[in-house]
Amino acid sequence: MPDSIVCLPTYNERENLERMVRALVPLGVHVLVIDDNSPDGTGEIADRLAAELPEVSVLHRPKKEGLGPAYLAGFREALAMGAEYVLEMDCDFSHDPADVPRLIDACESGADVALGSRYVDGGGTEDWGRGRRIVSAGGSLYARAILSVSIRDLTGGFKCFRRRVLETIDLDRVHSKGYAFQIEMTYRAMRAGFTVVEVPITFTDRTHGHSKMSRAIFLEAVARVPALRLAALSGRIATAPRRAEPSLPDRVGAGSGRS
Repeated sequence: MPDSIVCLPTYNERENLERMVRALVPLGVHVLVIDDNSPDGTGEIADRLAAELPEVSVLHRPKKEGLGPAYLAGFREALAMGAEYVLEMDCDFSHDPADVPRLIDACESGADVALGSRYVDGGGTEDWGRGRRIVSAGGSLYARAILSVSIRDLTGGFKCFRRRVLETIDLDRVHSKGYAFQIEMTYRAMRAGFTVVEVPITFTDRTHGHSKMSRAIFLEAVARVPALRLAALSGRIATAPRRAEPSLPDRVGAGSGRS
């Protein structure tokens, strides 16, 4: 039974997948590839790796439906496999595989969600132009302001969840498809009373393949943030009493479900 499972959604990542899997497996984690029927053969590469490496599993989905649905399918599979810690990360090396143990360590030290953060002390980005920096930082600031939370990198997609978080959140009510999914999952965890800790990471722009960002994904995030706030105010996203914050020796920043 794998203790930690990394959910790795793929769509046309044939140039990155094998390198990423071989970087993750030595870290002692199980890798679950969720492929959305990539036309470039990524799914076939995943199957070959799974046949060779017992630490790799593949979940094939019939079509591309967005980041959110892919992750939700992966989360459900990881829970069914018995994982205590469920991680999500990009396959394009924007997230450094070497940071995976740091996120797991944060949860083992008491956090419910460990979020790899670009916007806390020690975090940052590399190979980004000024325009992209402004859009990314502005998006996180926009979400923080509307949702009234202290987490600095709400759009971050490099996370480790304790099992109990994913079991508590009603995954059937998570409807975001693009990058708004990252905001929604963190917000729902906080509203449910779980502790979210930001762990500093350096985000590096991909060198192979193409970004999945689009105008539709951007607009979904803009609209989804106020919708989440209204849902919380109307009681459609439940709030739990604040849990006692864990004692984390190197904690950078933490948020609770209060807002």
